[in-house]
Amino acid sequence: MFERFTKDARAVVEGAVLHSGRVGGEGVDEEHMVLALLDREGSRGSFALTSLGATGFRESLERDLAEARRRGGLSRADADALSGLGIDLAEIVSRIEEAHGEGALESGVRGGAGRRVRRRPFGREAKDVLVRALRIAAARRDRHIGDEHLLLAITLRGGVAAEVLADHGVTYESVTRVLYGEGGVAQAG
Repeated sequence: MFERFTKDARAVVEGAVLHSGRVGGEGVDEEHMVLALLDREGSRGSFALTSLGATGFRESLERDLAEARRRGGLSRADADALSGLGIDLAEIVSRIEEAHGEGALESGVRGGAGRRVRRRPFGREAKDVLVRALRIAAARRDRHIGDEHLLLAITLRGGVAAEVLADHGVTYESVTRVLYGEGGVAQAG
């Protein structure tokens, strides 16, 4: 599959690995892919993000992703579902952090001083993004997988990264509209 990736898509994958390393993650998650997409310039994915105002919300997006990590990777929809069952996720996070320190629920953070992760494997969600990007490219009859397909896959997938992007106006439909002038109705699953 990687032989079909464009230079820009490969740069996003490599950038995601670097972002994972910066935060001490044991693996690469889709949030790392989002940050790597925001790093790109002059690509189709960066064009879509710039057109949708991404240059002005990187700091806010990073803050929202960090907050989701603090909740153990649960989305607001997950928190709302728990709330419907009478479970206050904010209270649970607060109590755990009182007992174990801030960020105790953050997933994917390496543990112990001196423990090093040499190879950062891609997590289930990140792998799913790569597969969806391939499907989106194939559905559009594109010969290569570009960073725009990665962006579309993240927005289509759902979850924390898609939720945070949607909060900033970056949805499957808006990206499709910017890139292809379409409403984004036909989705590759």
